[in-house]
Amino acid sequence: MTATLEKPPVTEAPVKEPRDWRGPALFALVAVIGLVVMPLVLEPFRLGLLAKYLTYAIVALGIGLAWGQGGMLTLGQGVFFGLGGYAMGMHLKLNDAGDGLPDFMVWSGVETLPALWEPFRNPVFAIAMVVVVPGAVAWLLGTLVFRQRVRGAYFAILTQALAAAMVILLVGQQGLTGGTNGLTNFFEFFGQDVAADSTQRGLYFTVAIVLGILFIAAWQLQRSRFGRLLLAVRDGEDRVRFLGYNPATVKTITFTLSAVMAGIAGALFVPVVGIISPALLGVVPSLELVVAVAVGGRFALAGAVLGAVLMGYAKTYFSEELPDAWLYLQGALFILVIGLAPKGIIGFLRRKDVAA
Repeated sequence: MTATLEKPPVTEAPVKEPRDWRGPALFALVAVIGLVVMPLVLEPFRLGLLAKYLTYAIVALGIGLAWGQGGMLTLGQGVFFGLGGYAMGMHLKLNDAGDGLPDFMVWSGVETLPALWEPFRNPVFAIAMVVVVPGAVAWLLGTLVFRQRVRGAYFAILTQALAAAMVILLVGQQGLTGGTNGLTNFFEFFGQDVAADSTQRGLYFTVAIVLGILFIAAWQLQRSRFGRLLLAVRDGEDRVRFLGYNPATVKTITFTLSAVMAGIAGALFVPVVGIISPALLGVVPSLELVVAVAVGGRFALAGAVLGAVLMGYAKTYFSEELPDAWLYLQGALFILVIGLAPKGIIGFLRRKDVAA
């Protein structure tokens, strides 16, 4: 009897799917338009407005990461925006005052510089606080809240209450924070005249580049293993817990990252617009940013950015052309978009692409 050797079955190599270059190509196109075309076609005033919209887009990017990817409806991002803005504003006011006191402290009868303000003379310390303070507050809040499994509407109300409390605190400390007026009348930004067209142009490029870097970082995070785990937490938190992961840690990290983005946006907003006040970080501004993310499409990071820029432009356009009715028109725009596209503009475009 002779043994026969059977040939091993021939297995075909897996076919590697071609990479979809539409996303990177679109990002490159938007980068060229933002960094090359817009500075050439827009006058300095309009370019400054666009820079302001892009700071809002940075906050919206963090909201898209926390809400769209993680399911955490945060209605208090204005708190972290304000913390970053006040950190930068404090440094600029001290730089303008030199050896004296900031102007609002003189008007308020303050005789010596508060100890809290002194370290902000150092620009390195001020920039570090732009990131550290919002991140630390968000980490502490997330650690306390998510471990207690607070989520959904309860978490949204809690963050909204935090924004309201922040406004009350700032308004009540006239000699320390400038009260209702906040911090304004900045003259220099790291040695440059903040009102000069060249400085504002440089600030625009800075904001646009920072937005691009943060967008790439958030996009990579979304595609990583952590990003997939974040989506799993959003869609089935209890199931993730049963699989051995800790959803509280995942949500706390994401919430902290979104807060850091808001703090960076606030710091850039201050020299671009020239003011930071409680009116810019309360409940209403926080809600407007969430609405902008919903309009653009909260399930896509690009949608969050698009919504923030679109709503910022709409607010400016309607207030200039129809000052008596611009709030109604802005609300109508929101209702129209959500009514026709519940998943936002990006969700509507994706549905059309799939249908085609």
